[in-house]
Amino acid sequence: MRDAHTDRSGPYFFLSYARTPSWGPDGGDPDHWVNVLYRDLCNHIMALTDLPAGSPAGFMDRELRSGESWSLKLSENLATCRVFVPLYSPRYFANEMCGREWFAFNERTVRAKAVGAGDLLAIVPVLWTRVDFDQLPHAVRHLHIDLSSFGQRYQSHGLYGLIKLNRLRDEYEEAVFELSTRIVRAAEESRLPPSAPPVYDQLPSAFDRQRELQPLSIVVAAARRGRLPHGRGSGAYGERELDWNPYHPLGTRPLALLAEELSRLLGLRVGVYSLDEVTDRTSGLKPPVGPTLLLVDPWALRDPKLSATLSRFDAKATPWTRVVIPWNREDPDNLAPGAPDPSQLESVIPQLLQLTRATSRASVAGVGSQELFSDLLGLVVRHVYAEFARQVPVPAFPPQVRPRLLGPSSVPEVQGDREP
Repeated sequence: MRDAHTDRSGPYFFLSYARTPSWGPDGGDPDHWVNVLYRDLCNHIMALTDLPAGSPAGFMDRELRSGESWSLKLSENLATCRVFVPLYSPRYFANEMCGREWFAFNERTVRAKAVGAGDLLAIVPVLWTRVDFDQLPHAVRHLHIDLSSFGQRYQSHGLYGLIKLNRLRDEYEEAVFELSTRIVRAAEESRLPPSAPPVYDQLPSAFDRQRELQPLSIVVAAARRGRLPHGRGSGAYGERELDWNPYHPLGTRPLALLAEELSRLLGLRVGVYSLDEVTDRTSGLKPPVGPTLLLVDPWALRDPKLSATLSRFDAKATPWTRVVIPWNREDPDNLAPGAPDPSQLESVIPQLLQLTRATSRASVAGVGSQELFSDLLGLVVRHVYAEFARQVPVPAFPPQVRPRLLGPSSVPEVQGDREP
């Protein structure tokens, strides 16, 4: 019997690439060789798997990138593909649409992990052309690229260099077959479940380098075991504030960890702190001075010390600080008579609530589910950085350091001798 993972209708892989602008008088297809690679991968996938006739082996966007039907089709395939295959090139990481595709697929894996899935290694990168390590955005650098099985010419020139030369045809075929087997293995090992299609036009790019200059501080104000207020069970808490998991038991990991991973999808460097950690015992509260996101547990209102610290945090918060208030409506404690209400935070953090409501009222009304939290967090973080950029001059990028290559560069540059 075939399982649900096999029965679904999404493509086996999603080929993500940056379109090359047309040039010259001949009007040829500048992405002809990308299409050749796509067809070769599809042929191998059909041969290596038991996909039935008519099932999509892959998806490659070949249409004009405009219009509602195009974005919907793209979103549906990002939400149902088993493996994401990005074609690395300098142009790829400068492309906003590629950054949106990367963000959408990565967000899907983070959400799956948040509800109990294991490590999902469902991204299989391809070196299309040589890329210096320093050209990689922060959101991509953590991903390991194993080049050892592909040969030296692939490491130096990528698949584009192999496919353009007739004399390297055998090396191209070997590399594509190896790539196909990795795609099949990733699909079988990750078993990434489908998700709801994202709203493509509202997705941020994971490759926005301006955000890399200033890290995001995530501050958690929550109860913890050993300091729980009356009427509050311990299921959503750990020994530290950072262990708070308001969407327990559906959510399987602390909210701070989920917020950190979602923020890294935006290409951000992130620091996570408890409210206690930003409180100096000798000189009082020292809130972060850069872009800041405050996650508040309404049950903190029942702790006079924590409530007072929140009030001081509000008074000293910068204009580029925003707050999100999770409130699990499936938690029996939250429904019990006498439970706190998110609206009661108005008397504790009025300034932050006013700042946040201006752009996202839902974020402070009590975010009822982990899925809604994931949707809102990216929106709120983008507003945080927009306000920071509006009020604080952005420093220039530092001078380019000596580039580190993804592969050796000892092989002479490849010159094309094959035409479409």
